[in-house]
Amino acid sequence: MLKQNSSLEPITSPEAEKQSIQELERILKDEDLPAKLVTTSGEQITIPDSVYQVLRTVVHAMAYGHVINVITQKPEMTTQQAANYLNVSRPYLIKLLEQGDIPYFHIGSHRRVHFEDLKKYKQQRDAQRRELLKQLIELSEEAGLYDAKE
Repeated sequence: MLKQNSSLEPITSPEAEKQSIQELERILKDEDLPAKLVTTSGEQITIPDSVYQVLRTVVHAMAYGHVINVITQKPEMTTQQAANYLNVSRPYLIKLLEQGDIPYFHIGSHRRVHFEDLKKYKQQRDAQRRELLKQLIELSEEAGLYDAKE
């Protein structure tokens, strides 16, 4: 049985497992879908694509010695969880909610945010930041303040 791991407990790979993890990464990198899991009794189970992608990502990170945190999210989040996801303060998040930038709803007197709405806001915010940065670089180049090195 797998040990339940909270999002605060990082997962590291012991040095003794390094070679096995690197071999597993090589196999996962070269393997085409559908991948299968074979149990000790010989039963074969097809690994769903979404699970396979998570497995590849985790094994790749571990092969390079990175620490892994597994965080599960419910479809709805508290304001503190939402603030943590966006890497902003809770008061700032509440300001975004009250301005109507992110939809929310109440459970009793507590605000909740749908994860999909939060993800959509984050994607839009990040796209807007990239565009503004691109414009800033263009203005800096036009003013001769930025040299693009080749």
